[in-house]
Amino acid sequence: MAHDPWSGDSPGTGPHSRRLDIPRQPGRTFRPRYDPEIFGRFAEGFARFMGTARFLAYMTAFVIVWVTANLVGIFGLHWDPYPFILLNLFFSTQASYAAPLILLAQNRQEARDRVQYDQDRDMNIRTRADMEFLAREVASLRLAMNEVATRDYLRSELRSLLAELDERAVRGARPEQRGDGP
Repeated sequence: MAHDPWSGDSPGTGPHSRRLDIPRQPGRTFRPRYDPEIFGRFAEGFARFMGTARFLAYMTAFVIVWVTANLVGIFGLHWDPYPFILLNLFFSTQASYAAPLILLAQNRQEARDRVQYDQDRDMNIRTRADMEFLAREVASLRLAMNEVATRDYLRSELRSLLAELDERAVRGARPEQRGDGP
């Protein structure tokens, strides 16, 4: 079989193994998949549980049972004698796992707080812009109202016109002005 230099195949390989214009078929991988959201929710739940009185009660009951069982001995067994080295190992292991999980939960909470802070800041900016717009609108309405005749202004003008008409009527009713006199 002759090698075709334009096909992109190397001698001894499959027909589409080196071509860049054809997507590769995904192979099966046996790597575990990591979903940070699931692990983050687990860490938050764990941290939330460790901060409850229920956890402290469970832990206290566990320690009392452990110490009592090792001091009295069940069936004559003392698997963790007085300094309780195995119990201390359990606590150390628990603390070594609890601390990073609690920190992860705190980091996720901090990220949510940061997003909430950004949203609150944006809302405050929009609210301030709306208030400034409304203040300008109210100011322009006040200026426009100064140029519009109000009810009280019209009443005062009508009263002055009535007073002027009454005065003309009284002057028109005098005999010397009508020509009825001697």
